Amino acid sequence: MVLGALATLLEIEGDITVVARARSGADALSAVITHKPDIFLTDIEMPEMSGLDVAAEIKRRRVPTRVIILTTFARAGYLRRALEAGASGYLLKDMAAEKLAEAVRHVQSGLRVIDPELAAEAWVEPDPLTDRERQVLRFAGEGMSSYDIAGKLNLSEGTVRNYLSEAISKLGAGNRVEAARIARTKGWL
Repeated sequence: MVLGALATLLEIEGDITVVARARSGADALSAVITHKPDIFLTDIEMPEMSGLDVAAEIKRRRVPTRVIILTTFARAGYLRRALEAGASGYLLKDMAAEKLAEAVRHVQSGLRVIDPELAAEAWVEPDPLTDRERQVLRFAGEGMSSYDIAGKLNLSEGTVRNYLSEAISKLGAGNRVEAARIARTKGWL
């Protein structure tokens, strides 16, 4: 319903054309590669691949499509990750519909559009985790054992335990599950 409503709202604008809709991250990436739209508007949470994963893959593949994240996640950690993934915009779903069309036009013209309150908050509490700590913690938060994480990431089990220990310490958590919960709540996972 939200997907259809957004497409309809944008298509009301005379200068915006919706070329594809996707219900999963994998389908969205395929549509971007096929259609090469000027703008890819996405949420963070989608089946198969997150919007952040799709944005990172668009950047990695050097597809000239600009990415706007439109989400309910008003978390500084997600904003920082979106920008690192190459997003040109990060907006919250509670914004006015006409502001969304305006944001699409701004990003199309080469500008960045970021929710101002969230932008200010993003610099108050920086993400203390390294990329590897974040990756290991994400798998641990999914219930994987150190042994399984080691196999998946081609690391030794001791190295995985070291990364988990560092992440737990940095986040002031009592264990890996609590550390993953804290990091997820802040938008760092």
